[in-house]
Amino acid sequence: MAEPLPDLLEELVADIQNDDPIAILTTLINEDDVSIATLLESLPVDHRIAIWEGLSRERKIGVLVEMRSDPREILIDATPESEWALMFADIEAEDLLELTDSLPTRLTDLAFEALDTKQQRFFKEATQFNDNEIGHWISREQLVLPINAKVRDALRLIRRDVPSHVDTIFLVNRSGQFSAAVKLTQVFGAPEHVPLVELTVGAMPVLKGNDDSIGASLQVQRSGFASLPVVDEANKLLGHLDITAASELVNENYERQIMASAGMDEDEDLFSPVAKSARKRALWLGINLITAFLASWFIGLFEGTLQQVVALAVLMPVVASMGGIAGSQTLTLIVRGLALGQVTNANFRALMIKELKVGGVNGVIWAVIIGMVAAFWFTDAALGMVICLAILVNIVSAALAGVFLPMLLDKLRIDPALSGSVILTTVTDIVGFVAFLGLGTVFLL
Repeated sequence: MAEPLPDLLEELVADIQNDDPIAILTTLINEDDVSIATLLESLPVDHRIAIWEGLSRERKIGVLVEMRSDPREILIDATPESEWALMFADIEAEDLLELTDSLPTRLTDLAFEALDTKQQRFFKEATQFNDNEIGHWISREQLVLPINAKVRDALRLIRRDVPSHVDTIFLVNRSGQFSAAVKLTQVFGAPEHVPLVELTVGAMPVLKGNDDSIGASLQVQRSGFASLPVVDEANKLLGHLDITAASELVNENYERQIMASAGMDEDEDLFSPVAKSARKRALWLGINLITAFLASWFIGLFEGTLQQVVALAVLMPVVASMGGIAGSQTLTLIVRGLALGQVTNANFRALMIKELKVGGVNGVIWAVIIGMVAAFWFTDAALGMVICLAILVNIVSAALAGVFLPMLLDKLRIDPALSGSVILTTVTDIVGFVAFLGLGTVFLL
C-alpha cells in the first residue's frame, strides 16, 4: 500500500540528504505514476532532479504525463538528449498529446516518429481539434462493429481485447457513421445468432468532436455510461470519451478556476524560480493597485468629512468588507453555474431577483446589528444610522454586481473566475465608501 504523501516526503528528503540512492528507489518502487508526479512537484528543484535521475526510463514518460506544465518543463530540461529515444520507445498518442505543449519541437518530432502507424494516425486526428474541444482528448481505442453484426461477432471481438473503461460496443454503418450502441452485459448470455441491433440500448447521448471539453465531460459524468461516443460533423465515429478522462478534465478546470480567482496559473510550480513567480503574479498585483488607487481617489473626495468625523475612517473597513464578502458569495455561485451551464439568459432575471432578495434580507439584518454597535461604540445615533444605511446599500449592490459581472464577462469571452473578483472588489469598495462617506456628509456635518 502506498504511503501518505507527507510521510513519503519526509522519508525521501532524509534519503536524499543521506545520499542514499538505493533507499530512494526502494521507497518509490511501489508508488504509481500519479503519486510520484505529486511527490516531485512537492520537492525543491534540486531534490526533484535527484529523484528524477534515479527513476527508470520506462516510468519517466508516465510520470511526466501526470505532472503540471511548469514542474514538468524543469525535468524535461534536466534530461540528457541521449535518453529521449529510449524514453519514447513505448509512448502512445494520448501521452504525446499531454506533453506536446511542454516538449520542444525537436522532441515532439522524435516522439511522433516513435509512434506506430495507428498511433500516428490517432495523434494527427486529435491535433485537428483545439485543446478546448473534446475531439482533442478522446480515446480512439474502442469496440466497434458493423450494424449488421451478430452476438458471435461481438464475443469474438471481446475475446481479443477490451479497452479500459469501455462497457459498450458501438455499431456503425458502411460509412463509419455511428448508429447504435450495445452494452457488453447484454451480449453475454445472448444466443450467438441474434443480431446486435436487437440488443441496443435506448437513446445514448452523442458528443461532437468540436464540443466544449468541459461541457462534454460533465455530460459523460451524468450519463450513467462508462463512455460516450464522439462523432464528427458528418456523424462519423471518431472515438469515445471515458469517465476517467472526463473526470480529469473537470478536475483540471476546477483547479484552474480556483487559481484564476487569485490571478494565478494552475500550472505554476511550488518551487518555480523566484523571478518567474514574481513576474507571473506582478500583473494582477498591478491591476489590484490601480483599483485600490481608484477607491482611494473616491475616498479623497470626502477628505473634509473625514477630518471632521474621524469615526467614519475607523468604520470604513467594516462597510467595504461586508460588501466584499456578500459579493464574493454571489460571484462564486454564478461562476460555478456558468461553468456547469446552469446559468443562461433564460433564468438570469429570476436569479438576479433571488440574489437581490437574499442581499436585502442579509443587508437589513447586518445593517441593523452594525448600526447598533456603532451607535453604542461612539455614543452617536446618527453615526449608527449612517453606517446602517451604507451597509444595506453596499450588500444589495454587491449582490447585484455578483450576478451581473460574471454574466457580462462571460459574454465578452473574459474568464469571470480570473477577473471577476478584482472588478467586484473595486465595485463594492467604491459603492461602500461613497455611500458611507456621502451619507456621513449629509447627516453628520
